[in-house]
Amino acid sequence: MSILSAPHFHDEAAAFAKVESVLWPQGPVCPHCGCMGRIGAIKPNAEKRVRMGLKKCGDCKKQFTVRMGTIFEESKLPLHIWLQAIHLMCSSKKGVSAHQLHRTLEITYKSAWFLAHRIREAMRSDDLSPFGQNGGVVEADETFIGRKPGMEKRVGYEHKFKVLSLVDRSTGRARSMVVDTITAPEIVPLVRANIAREAHLMTDEARHYVRVGREFAAHSFVRHARDEYVRYETPLVTTNTIEGFFSIFKRGMRGVYQHCSEKHLHRYMAEFDFRYSNRVALGVDDSGRAERALKGVVGKRLSYRNPNSQIPNP
Repeated sequence: MSILSAPHFHDEAAAFAKVESVLWPQGPVCPHCGCMGRIGAIKPNAEKRVRMGLKKCGDCKKQFTVRMGTIFEESKLPLHIWLQAIHLMCSSKKGVSAHQLHRTLEITYKSAWFLAHRIREAMRSDDLSPFGQNGGVVEADETFIGRKPGMEKRVGYEHKFKVLSLVDRSTGRARSMVVDTITAPEIVPLVRANIAREAHLMTDEARHYVRVGREFAAHSFVRHARDEYVRYETPLVTTNTIEGFFSIFKRGMRGVYQHCSEKHLHRYMAEFDFRYSNRVALGVDDSGRAERALKGVVGKRLSYRNPNSQIPNP
């Protein structure tokens, strides 16, 4: 039997039960007053326009559903379609294009595009704690992709979008940031803010890491210009872990998404960071990954008119 045969992928009542069990593990919580005790369920009735999953708080007398305050709020798509989309995006190692979601879920491309962006927002991690707090190795490197609008293709990377990524070898987590330039004034503050001082920093021979590397417990680097990718006398010295992360990212962007504007690139990076940080090697299977994404839907609404700005919770 297919994993997509599960009831919450086809039945709306089961979908609400699934989302409520994940977002309300201790029982329903009123988003208006925070009450957890006197909450009653209202039986759905299509003729009277009583929607599925509707509840009423006995304290503030207001109605709500589990959709409120999440990426699902005010969406006309059934909740079980949302759950199918979340599972597809979490289980596909290199992502699923909006056109594929449009065909698979039988929704408009416009809806599929925005749905995918809201799911990526749910994947964005709120944990901004520094990497390497246990004194482990943190790899840092940059990659380049795409082409800036209006810029001709040149030798080098000035015409490309630039991304700084970090990978913590101890936890297996990845964190990526879109940057404007690959210079010390921009890279160094990001390295300082995202890596603990007790960490062992691992980089290539880029000059902007030389000075900031002295601020950490240790700093090792490989010389890619000399075809050195592993320090053979010290195999620990390598950036192959983060190169593997970039490999997955670029195969997904080129083979699946094919094009991405700079203003949306940060959200695609959050998607690849999420799947890499919650992969099978770390004990998280497809279903577990989808459930972790579902836990991230709260407080991350996006408006259709401006999908780069969040709508604050009431």
